[in-house]
Amino acid sequence: MPMYHARAISNSLDAASKQFPVVLLTGPRQVGKTTLLQRLAGKERRYVTLDDPLARELARNDPAMFLQRYEPPVLIDEIQYAPQLLPLIKMAVDGKRKRGLFWLTGSQQFHLMKGVSETLAGRVAIMSLLGFSSRERRRRDLDVPPFLPTPEVLDKREAFAPKLTLKRVFADIWMGGFPALVTKQVQDRDLFYSSYLQTYLQRDVKDLAQVGDETRFVRFLKACAARTGQLLNITDLARDADVAVNTAKSWLSVVDASFQEYLLQPYHSNITKRLIKTPKLYFLDTGLCAYLTGWSSPETLEAGAMGGAMFETYVVAEVLKSWWNRGKQPPIYYYRDKDGKEIDLLFVQDRAIHPVEIKKSAAPRRDWAGQFSVLDRLKPRWAAGGFVCLARERMPLTENISVIPVGLL
Repeated sequence: MPMYHARAISNSLDAASKQFPVVLLTGPRQVGKTTLLQRLAGKERRYVTLDDPLARELARNDPAMFLQRYEPPVLIDEIQYAPQLLPLIKMAVDGKRKRGLFWLTGSQQFHLMKGVSETLAGRVAIMSLLGFSSRERRRRDLDVPPFLPTPEVLDKREAFAPKLTLKRVFADIWMGGFPALVTKQVQDRDLFYSSYLQTYLQRDVKDLAQVGDETRFVRFLKACAARTGQLLNITDLARDADVAVNTAKSWLSVVDASFQEYLLQPYHSNITKRLIKTPKLYFLDTGLCAYLTGWSSPETLEAGAMGGAMFETYVVAEVLKSWWNRGKQPPIYYYRDKDGKEIDLLFVQDRAIHPVEIKKSAAPRRDWAGQFSVLDRLKPRWAAGGFVCLARERMPLTENISVIPVGLL
């Protein structure tokens, strides 16, 4: 058996279970949700998965009997298959008035989130888990604050940060963060993603949408992957996938609901109306993205046309993990105006804007700092920011702008 990798979200899950009667852990398939919760669970907590057809049938047809058979404390896997359980879970927690009664997992957030928010409002802590972060992969210190380009946060994240080279970063990007690949439980990376895609199509896609032609959906998924790090243009996406625009919109909601991509929203300001209002699309696992776009090795990916976009996607995913693993929503946006001037990430927190640019470069230049001048017209004023890049050492560019090695993420 492969050695267990500690997950950064563990402490946040434990804290949530001590405050709420229900904890829901969401995320894509095969990122380790069940393994993590089973490891955290005590011996008294029962486990049942709704992937089991018999358990699923009982939960759907006789949810009261299901909860008598599987009394809390209980871990229920893939809760989206039996939303009929949610009203009875509400009744159970209201009757017992104890914390940590129900631990739930879900690989979809479409109808599931609607049911949870309506039925279990105020009773459930909802958290998200993705594949391994860079720190989890290397078993580095996980007890660090979410990424923010401020000196205080960077000091804490720098203490045990790995020194990452271009070669090492793109090996990680190409392989992706799924635990089975990182731990070498599965040796054949292409076989893993081929199998993952089939499971995804057969379970999540068919469950969330009536997709008659799986080949066309895969073509659509590949078109999404090819646009990672780009502004979302649904018309172009539909054209390249050879589907109607309404179909593309529907299928994009499926991709989003099954945690395969993230739509980064643009920053809005009443100060200027010249800002673009279209979201940017990012794939959440770079390995799956590289597989879908046909890159055969880390070297060809790094040297190819998507090298910069994939590095940017990797950085955004690492930022998301750093916040979600702390049970927090990242306060991130991007900036782009109608003149085409863009800042990759804006962290908006405590009445300050912290800008971050992402550069696939190991040689920082002082003139980079001038890019942030486009933010001078905004309110609140922008504060400490930086450039995440492949430099080996953290260093100042100006008084409030730093060079941030990608290993600090």
